Amino acid sequence: MTPRARRAVLIACVVTAMGGATALVANAFRSNLVFFYSPSQVAAKESPAGRTFRLGGLVERGSLKRDGLTVRFFVSDTVRKVPVRYEGILPDLFKEGKGVVAQGQVGADGVFVAREVLAKHDENYMPPEAGEALARARAGQLLVGVGK
Repeated sequence: MTPRARRAVLIACVVTAMGGATALVANAFRSNLVFFYSPSQVAAKESPAGRTFRLGGLVERGSLKRDGLTVRFFVSDTVRKVPVRYEGILPDLFKEGKGVVAQGQVGADGVFVAREVLAKHDENYMPPEAGEALARARAGQLLVGVGK
């Protein structure tokens, strides 16, 4: 094999290896990426089916039901609400009327099955995505109210 042919084979091998490494990194990044959705987006079926995502909003007052370690409640953005089921111990700061972010998937029955529930840590904190979603939902609700 001539030196030129060897160099061409070496370059082809390096390009193939770099492409493979890039594909593996991109796949790992995509599988670990978790997006945030508001209850209005989940109700409108904008959330990914069969994939894990985060649902954020306020725990609706009067919706919390406990049955052993199984907890059921509704997450609302003041426009729409989504039923949530969680099995486990809730954070100490989890309360009705307070902000929450749950990570999980929507089941076939339309109930969001949470694997992790995070509660806001003080009166002033709200995850930026949840705050923006609540503001958009309120703005949409005000626009609907103006047309009546």
